[in-house]
Amino acid sequence: MKKWQLAILFLVFAVMLAACGSNEESTTEGSDEVSASEGQESENGSEESDDKAEANTGEEISAAYPMTIAPTVAESEGRDGSSTAFSEVEFESMPEKIVVFDYGFLDTLDALGVEGIVGVANGSTLPSHLEKYESDEYTNIGTLKEPLLEDIAALEPDVIFISGRQSAFYDQLKEITPNVVFVGTQQDDYWNTFLASVDIAAKMFGKEAEAEEYTAKFDSALEEVKALAGNYESSLVTMYNEGSLSGFATNSRFGYIYDIYGFKPVTEDIESSSHGSNFGFEAILEFDPQVLFVIDRTAAINGESNIDADMENDIIKQTAAYKNEQIVYLDGALWYLSGGGLQSELAKIEEIIDALSK
Repeated sequence: MKKWQLAILFLVFAVMLAACGSNEESTTEGSDEVSASEGQESENGSEESDDKAEANTGEEISAAYPMTIAPTVAESEGRDGSSTAFSEVEFESMPEKIVVFDYGFLDTLDALGVEGIVGVANGSTLPSHLEKYESDEYTNIGTLKEPLLEDIAALEPDVIFISGRQSAFYDQLKEITPNVVFVGTQQDDYWNTFLASVDIAAKMFGKEAEAEEYTAKFDSALEEVKALAGNYESSLVTMYNEGSLSGFATNSRFGYIYDIYGFKPVTEDIESSSHGSNFGFEAILEFDPQVLFVIDRTAAINGESNIDADMENDIIKQTAAYKNEQIVYLDGALWYLSGGGLQSELAKIEEIIDALSK
């Protein structure tokens, strides 16, 4: 091969090598650009995900699920001597369609701003602060003692909250959904089981902060009512029912007036029962409490009552409570039907404070 031919061949090889190097550099730079772009997108995607997570940190995801909820009371005894055992319930996610029988728990859900209530037992007398649940927006699921099972089933609820009055229907309600939770109070441990029901609502629906803020209101209210209670050496809690009276001791469903509010019971010798012990007018005169609390069950059930005429008889007029104008008539619907809720329990304390501060 001649020298000039060899030179041309080397020149061609040099040009080819230069071209390959240029292409490789271009490809490498392109790869770096793609990687940087993907990295930027990944960072942006992560930031967007974080932003979305922060934006959704509300009721929907604030509660930790799955969650096991225990009943406030493990077992309930019926008036016929039967008993019902209540099970824990495992929830995979927050319930969206809620059916509520217990007015106290409905009260708590309302106070905490929980949404998703679709069925309420508005066939019974709702307390005035819960009258909005009488609207057509909420399906009537029956009365406190007579559930409308077919209507409840049609709602396809995610959870049903019950208390003692629905215990007899526990198994039937569980056929509609296994998520039936007992949230009622216990007669001899009323205050603690009430607080347990608040805890259930707060945890299930991500409302712990709201519940804590609301329960803080009880501190000052209890301090005030306890100060008033110290002005009396004896008291008696009774319930009026169509002309007759029943009395309640410390271990009864209204025993927290003594145990939590601080009023001294005029006697401990009262049989414990959900409706109190028969307690005639003569017995009240015999014990002669300085302050007499009267819960109007008749008004709660029937909407009207003759309590004033029946209570202010010649026997009661001889008592210290009557003479000193310390007979406190308590709202029947509030005390008999809707207790056990954040709003109702605070309202009870405030009702007594208002009555004894006059």
